[in-house]
Amino acid sequence: MSDCLFCKIVKGDIPSSKVYEDESVYGFKDINPMAKDHYLFIHKKHSKDFIEQVSTDPTQIIDIYKAIAKFTKEINLDQSGLRVVTNLGENGGQTVFHTHFHVLGGEKLRGFGA
Repeated sequence: MSDCLFCKIVKGDIPSSKVYEDESVYGFKDINPMAKDHYLFIHKKHSKDFIEQVSTDPTQIIDIYKAIAKFTKEINLDQSGLRVVTNLGENGGQTVFHTHFHVLGGEKLRGFGA
């Protein structure tokens, strides 16, 4: 989509602090971090949210989770623990309508017990 912020980041039209890239997935630092380590991972093919992504091409979710696993192992974030979360829709807190997954860690995270 031509007006999508994250599509523009993938194309290089808007700068980002890239931390990961392969043929399908792009990862970058969140500009408004909610944890010591806060990254966003997106598929290079646009979809508005994970429900649309699963219904159109569910392999994209696998691509993203593989990239997150590889990246977090490379920086040893997997050793201390992390959280992966996605927001869906306005009530769910989604502000950019391109499917993305937040990877948070580097400190003890609060909430979401169990």
